[in-house]
Amino acid sequence: MSTAVLYTPEVLALAIDLARFPLVDGMLLRGEARSRSCGSTLALGLEIDRDGAISRVGLRSHACAIGQASAAIFAVGAVGVDAARIARTHGAVAAWLAGEGALPAWPGFAAIAAAQAYPARHGAVMLPWDAAVQALSLA
Repeated sequence: MSTAVLYTPEVLALAIDLARFPLVDGMLLRGEARSRSCGSTLALGLEIDRDGAISRVGLRSHACAIGQASAAIFAVGAVGVDAARIARTHGAVAAWLAGEGALPAWPGFAAIAAAQAYPARHGAVMLPWDAAVQALSLA
């Protein structure tokens, strides 16, 4: 497969969309993740409401466009979601990447579907999910 299939205009636009989700001081729930395959990193901050649903997401990414797109997809869909849904989706993403499950049911996830065929990018796809599970374990 060519990189043109992986790095589509939609993926690149999502990478740029991360600017809408700055990681700011005061976000008490923090998580970090690093891809073993490519070295990409992501720092994530979350705020939750009194019902335990995510109310705000902040991100700082040092990742390829796939990692950045995955983070943007996470951020757009995470508001209003609770820790249990994040954990289920984390498992669904991991299973899908391993070829053991369907495309995860998360808004916008289809934009990075081509990444499944690129094992070197799997760690980058998992960055926001890994960081969010870590952050939510602190709640």
